Amino acid sequence: MTVQRLLEVPRSIILVGLMGAGKTCIGRELAGRLGIPFIDVDTEIEAAAGCTIEDIFRLYCEHEFSDGERRVLARLLDGSTQVLATGGGAFIDPDTRQIARGQAISVWLRADLDLLVSRVGRRSNRPLLRDKNARDVLRNLIDERYPIYAEADITVDSGREAPEFTVERVIHELEDFLSPDNAESLL
Repeated sequence: MTVQRLLEVPRSIILVGLMGAGKTCIGRELAGRLGIPFIDVDTEIEAAAGCTIEDIFRLYCEHEFSDGERRVLARLLDGSTQVLATGGGAFIDPDTRQIARGQAISVWLRADLDLLVSRVGRRSNRPLLRDKNARDVLRNLIDERYPIYAEADITVDSGREAPEFTVERVIHELEDFLSPDNAESLL
């Protein structure tokens, strides 16, 4: 059975945002709706490094992780059109952001503090939260990173509704972004 693409996208789509914003969940659903592959960049980094993200942070440092993340993302963007869910810090790195600008459509999944806190509490493998107050860390990350995430091509609010609703909003924003009126944004 062939999947009919709902929307033709000329470049890969990179989902950016803080941990807990829904990048992986929304990314899988979006890729399925668009009929293109989904890749979780963190999973690709773990495969390339031969260890977990948590181990990379513990054994090396956040800077080493960012370097690896940039290399993996650049490699993935040289391939076919796909939906990529990035780590929360990927788009913060200026070099990674430049790669994204040149080769992809970036979508910021923006979420409020309370939602992020409720979602990150479900997983214990978040290196930036280890032995820290999640609310305080996330509040600081919002202050630091939201102005940079705002540089994404598209912003979509991620809320408490079913993922399908957020995916519909992403598709609608992609349609607007890809419309002939906005053709210059893809040059």
